[in-house]
Amino acid sequence: MADIESARATFDRFDVNGDGFITADEYSAAMRAMGDAHVSPAVADSVVASKDANGDNLLSFDEFWASLNK
Repeated sequence: MADIESARATFDRFDVNGDGFITADEYSAAMRAMGDAHVSPAVADSVVASKDANGDNLLSFDEFWASLNK
């Protein structure tokens, strides 16, 4: 099981605009900032969609946390 404080810190790094959700664009930008310049828009869309439980194309902290604890 993941540590919720570490998970929140990681989520916040991805949630660039601080609105409480990670978009595919934010995911891609955060990955580039961490040194992975190869995350295409299609890959970012796929990653977010795979964790997006309610289908709104946004990743909430609850969805992010749930994905870490599967």
